[in-house]
Amino acid sequence: MSATGAAASGSARARGRCAPHEGSEYLVSAETAEQLRQVMVHGVNRLSEWLSRTSRPGTGTAPGELRPLVEGVDLDTPLGSTAAALAELDHLYLADAVRYDDPRYAANLSCPVVIPAVLAETVLSALNTSVDNWDDSVGATLVEQRLIRWTAELIGFGAGADGVFTSGGTQSNLHALLLAREIAADSARNCDPGIRTVHVLPRLRVLTSEHSHFSVARAAELMGLGSEAVVAVPTDNQRRMCPRALSRAFEDYHTADTTVMAVVATAGTTDYGSIDPITEIAAQCRERGVWLHVDAAYGGGLLVSPRRRNLLAGIEMADTVTVDFHKTYFQPVSSSALVVRDGAVLGRLTHHAVFLNPADDPNPNLADKSLQTTRRFDALKLWLTLRVLGPRMIGAMVDAVIDLADEVWGLLDADPRFRVLVRPSLSTLVFRYEPTKHGPPEVMDAANRHARHALRVSNAGVVAATSVAERTYLKFTLLNPRATVGDFAGLIEDLAGHAHAYTLGTADSADND
Repeated sequence: MSATGAAASGSARARGRCAPHEGSEYLVSAETAEQLRQVMVHGVNRLSEWLSRTSRPGTGTAPGELRPLVEGVDLDTPLGSTAAALAELDHLYLADAVRYDDPRYAANLSCPVVIPAVLAETVLSALNTSVDNWDDSVGATLVEQRLIRWTAELIGFGAGADGVFTSGGTQSNLHALLLAREIAADSARNCDPGIRTVHVLPRLRVLTSEHSHFSVARAAELMGLGSEAVVAVPTDNQRRMCPRALSRAFEDYHTADTTVMAVVATAGTTDYGSIDPITEIAAQCRERGVWLHVDAAYGGGLLVSPRRRNLLAGIEMADTVTVDFHKTYFQPVSSSALVVRDGAVLGRLTHHAVFLNPADDPNPNLADKSLQTTRRFDALKLWLTLRVLGPRMIGAMVDAVIDLADEVWGLLDADPRFRVLVRPSLSTLVFRYEPTKHGPPEVMDAANRHARHALRVSNAGVVAATSVAERTYLKFTLLNPRATVGDFAGLIEDLAGHAHAYTLGTADSADND
């Protein structure tokens, strides 16, 4: 037994307890507090050293290269020490881990994280607090509730607002639409007391932008509506929902045969960062008594922006709002919330269990509001971040990445080798290598795909790809306040070079044929 384990055993005997079972010396406890400190220091030192010596955003390693290493590990034979396990992890994970903190990472909506949130992650993981009932989450429950009220105030909701932390935007959107479904079903039953919910479901429709997140369609499928219940509303040339098109959709689907149960406005589309005209959409919803959900998973960072809060004008008129703190508040995954203007409606999905959250319990039990039961205390990360940095500093970083996106848009828009689609409202740019004298569209598609792959395998950068009108486009997603326009000028040159080399090679092959 290790010295730490022996000390723990002696301490237990001194208190009249039985000697601990084998393996219990690895449990976080009062007896192992010093061991925990030593292990954490060792782990943080290794991580710090890796961060210092690694200077690339990714390696482009293929699954076939890594799979034999992972599959070759004998999980039934432990290594016996944390140091050995961390050394093994170096080549199984860290060697190829994607670095969101690298300025040349610009692929998906994954952000670098702030240090106070990482500290909070360590604390909440060590204590393993589950915020489902008061008995298990004393203090943690109140911290989450306070953060929900803070977010509701930023949105512009009144004192009756409420909400709950979730695993991410997908769960937040599902929760919002479940509430909307219950409201719509109740309305149908009020009109026809004999109707059953199962007969209401085929009549329900959800109107949303053609560029909204796929989680809206997934939610419809999970709710038994089917993805065909989601109606894609056309957008303008900035990829924002067109109010006139929404009005026409209402005329088509808010009829005797079908009912629009909700409209989902998007405040920050995944590809374009486009923000739907929330005020105009909200006015149409109020006129017809239709539930409005705003998916601000991406754009929610604007709530603390010193200069761009106005882009979310009208959000206070929503019934529910999704905010992902693990996108534009620089939090580790997971950290998201659903905020509800009238908190009382959360009770429509409440289930009471006598062993967990009995109906007569006077204490606040967050399981009453959540789709999850066991749930991590993820709110602690945002809490500690706010107490160290404050919202003004977070908002300044949000503005910084949007400013950078506008500068990079200027580079691309002025470059005849590229076609850029939309000037960004947030921090994404969709563009394509397509010089003035370009080849067939299929060749340009392949050239863009090749450039993206070549950039990654050369460790020079990581960018995303998307499809527009069945053509391949590239995408920058900028969420790193430490990145500069110079970083992206270099990426643009690298992408152009790789794409040009590909087209030359294609032309040579055609000539040889």
